[in-house]
Amino acid sequence: APAAKAHAPAATPASQSAAWVAGTRAYLVITAPGDNAAVRSAIAANGGTVFSDFDAIGVIVAHSASSGFAATMRGVAGVQQVGATRTSDVPADAYNPALPANPSQSSTPAGEPVRADMSQIKADQAWAVNPGSASVTVGILDTGVDDQHQDLAPNFDAADSVSCAYGKPDTRTGAWRDVDTHGTHVAGTVAAAKNGKGVVGVAPGVKIAAVRVAEPGNAFFFAENTICGFVWAGDHGFKVTNNSYYTDPWQFNCPDNIDQAAIIEGVKRAQEYAEGKGSLQIAAAGNENYDLAHKTTDSASPNDSTPVTRTITNACLDIPTELPGVVTVAANGTGVTKASFSNYGQGVIDVAAPGSNVYSTVPGGGYGSKSGTSMATPHVAGVAALIASANPGITPAQIRAKLATQANDIACPSDSRCTGTTANNAFFGEGQVDALKAVGATPPPGKYFENLADFAISDNATVESPIAVTGVTGNAPATLKVGVDIKHTYIGDLKVELVAPDGTAYTLHNRAGGSADNIAQTYTVDASSEVANGTWKLRVNDNAASD
Repeated sequence: APAAKAHAPAATPASQSAAWVAGTRAYLVITAPGDNAAVRSAIAANGGTVFSDFDAIGVIVAHSASSGFAATMRGVAGVQQVGATRTSDVPADAYNPALPANPSQSSTPAGEPVRADMSQIKADQAWAVNPGSASVTVGILDTGVDDQHQDLAPNFDAADSVSCAYGKPDTRTGAWRDVDTHGTHVAGTVAAAKNGKGVVGVAPGVKIAAVRVAEPGNAFFFAENTICGFVWAGDHGFKVTNNSYYTDPWQFNCPDNIDQAAIIEGVKRAQEYAEGKGSLQIAAAGNENYDLAHKTTDSASPNDSTPVTRTITNACLDIPTELPGVVTVAANGTGVTKASFSNYGQGVIDVAAPGSNVYSTVPGGGYGSKSGTSMATPHVAGVAALIASANPGITPAQIRAKLATQANDIACPSDSRCTGTTANNAFFGEGQVDALKAVGATPPPGKYFENLADFAISDNATVESPIAVTGVTGNAPATLKVGVDIKHTYIGDLKVELVAPDGTAYTLHNRAGGSADNIAQTYTVDASSEVANGTWKLRVNDNAASD
């Protein structure tokens, strides 16, 4: 599995040296929110330049080649914290960023079969109820997005897309494009269009905006990039952001380290700013099969120079996924298992979603499979977008609560690492998200029976799915609701009936629909003449070959 990272007003442009020099490092200078003119002057007076400035949260991104810059600035009046964001030099590209490539696009034959990950969270059933609202925008904070992709272009919001690489908004057309493949893959899982080709996202009716926070060449997500992305998300009204990465170069940021403490504070302020503007952040738990509730060592940091093994505690945080208010997502493997790579932790994991061999969009009009909590997270972001679509005006806290209450519980397997209860445990948190519940498609009051087993529909054959109804007195209702979920190309081949316990057949669908795919709807049947208790059946009769 690949690493999870791949693993205020907008920033004010500020004067800076046009000439890059070796040894230039980036720093977060933390002040009180509001005007910080005196601190900006002090930066210039002490061998630094202001690269970007987020006044509303009191965060300045400064560059300096002076080894004493941070220590000097920590003594300046009004400065609360200063921390280096990397252990490597700022690339020269930061001062004159090259635009990412705009790949030529291939086309794909018609047809978009429902993928296992979508049926697993009932997204395919949710589409028939509410595919998502175009008034809801999901920000893809990642390596960028191929906005020209045939499955993404219909839902892409170019006006609100940006590059935040290096920590300053770059609004040039195409600056948001993918410098890898990761972000485009994530975007397709969230909201690939339901357009008869390729794949369908969890919420194919919502908008997606690209916020490229990865830098080219290495796909690193440094703290200033994430801060820029969260502030942009808040200012541009994103209802949800997807964060399938951790903030480089530290897999865990520890508050007893003066640099990492500033990173925690700066990213935390940006997340709180975005949430205060109505945006919910959803983030990947990581792919190290690591217990986030019992941290002991970190051997992967810093990843932009030479990693060293260090002892850590639970005070050290995986940023942004462990920040307050952020929804932390673990990955399911096949069905409701834990993906072998997924991080876990009692009280850390909020929800789970499919993350193994997820098939989605890749740059250039293509498609491919990836695995990781990076792939689980956009399923949750899509479900959150459906919740927002079904509940206009909902707050981030309310979306968080609904994600938890509507998730389907998964009990711990026979694994001592999985602590907690069926309702909330270390592997799956509150459980696997449910897109159908997200759009308000809950069973009506009264008795409710269903059979979720798969029954193959063969050519020119009849198959039945039984449901045993018990504990009901008298006859069935005059307005009996019959929910049907059939995956089949060319539904004009099919006759579908509800069969009562006495053998009476009620026709639901009779060879209508021609070449359309799938039947996912609820029928109303007057079954008041039938005794309720007994075995009812859904009968499907196929009347032609080749579908």
